[in-house]
Amino acid sequence: MELIEFLRQPWPWYVAGPLIGLIVPILLIAGGKLFGVSANLRHACAACVPGDIEFFKYDWKKSGKWNLVFVAGTILGGFIGGWLLSNPDPINISAQTITDLKALGISDFSGMLPSDVFNWENVASTQGIILMIVGGFLVGFGARYAGGCTSGHAITGLADLQLASLLAVIGFFAGGLFITYVIYPFIF
Repeated sequence: MELIEFLRQPWPWYVAGPLIGLIVPILLIAGGKLFGVSANLRHACAACVPGDIEFFKYDWKKSGKWNLVFVAGTILGGFIGGWLLSNPDPINISAQTITDLKALGISDFSGMLPSDVFNWENVASTQGIILMIVGGFLVGFGARYAGGCTSGHAITGLADLQLASLLAVIGFFAGGLFITYVIYPFIF
């Protein structure tokens, strides 16, 4: 029972961060594999999409099966952590964050995500559908264009001292700040 109580607590950055950091060299040493998630869409399409599309003609089992299992484990781990081992205590967020969120019209802080923003009514609205389609396209296109997703560049690319990854991560942060402070106020 102590183990379950231990697992229900948030892990501090100085435990979770080094564990993630150790994954990168372990993957490289264990088989020359790079940590990242966005390539899985290509692997899934290569496994499921019949046809004669050149982009999907490769041995996805050899190059991507391990990564698909990794993502499946991430989803399963998220379910176990979020539902089976969830901490019943309210989430502690700073008073300044609450003030900032209230200024944006968010008032319900009872769950993991604010229900004022994350609910089926918002998702099914015209605005929500447009944001999901445009946002999904931009994320997918951006990850492909940048040669990897945020986790791939920020964790693997920076650990490998790649200049392209450093530039990509700077772009991710700059884009996030731009959307948050310039575009988001016009949308909502």
